[in-house]
Amino acid sequence: MKRILLLLMLMIFALTGCGNNGTIGKLVIGIDDEFAPMGFRDEAGNIVGFDVDLAREAARRLGAELEFKSIDWDNKREEITSGNVDMIWNGCDIMDEYKAYMIFSKPYMDNRQILLIRAGNDLNIRNVSDLAGKIVGTQAGSNSEDYINADAALKKSFAAFKTYRNVKEGFAALNAGEFDVLIVDEIAARYEMIRRPKTFRIIDVTVGPVTEFGIGFRKDNVELRDKVQAVFDEMIADGTAKDISIKWFNADLIKSRK
Repeated sequence: MKRILLLLMLMIFALTGCGNNGTIGKLVIGIDDEFAPMGFRDEAGNIVGFDVDLAREAARRLGAELEFKSIDWDNKREEITSGNVDMIWNGCDIMDEYKAYMIFSKPYMDNRQILLIRAGNDLNIRNVSDLAGKIVGTQAGSNSEDYINADAALKKSFAAFKTYRNVKEGFAALNAGEFDVLIVDEIAARYEMIRRPKTFRIIDVTVGPVTEFGIGFRKDNVELRDKVQAVFDEMIADGTAKDISIKWFNADLIKSRK
């Protein structure tokens, strides 16, 4: 009997050891797959992007299988809290509203909202107050929508305020003349300008506070957050994160850990 108990204890110990050896298994990452250059589909339908490259390298170091799941950005709370995805890694702003249902990695990039208009369409916009009387658009579920909704006087000054499912849809609507000005992430706007320099023009006006990007996890998933953070810190220290940034932005935009 003692021998049987000893064997059982050894088996339990062995299984426990396997569970704590640092391997994770499969990770499902939620992304807006039309948010270039952070995460989007190329012409062949493959998911590519800056955050996609960071996530793939982190998963490789963790020995984890990786799946990217396209989500409606406006429904990210339901996606993460229900367990449909393990992480939100797609240019997600670290905001108090999101902290109600997510925990975050350390911030890895600064972000601000700027203005985009159609090329050749001079609207005499020099600051946020000049948006009065304009039809303004932004992405649903974004921090720019939250900012506008929180400023009743600013919102009331618009001729209309429209939201769109994703940034790609917003660019298309702006190009089609459905509104005058698009409030958009600077990173997305500048990437779009590289692709279509004669279509749009950036107005370098900051709308709302400057925020920081972080990786979002379910509030009870501290262990996964810490494991991902550890390998991400390694990627910053050894220059891998910098190389990925230079690949997508021709500049090192990764926040230093110094």
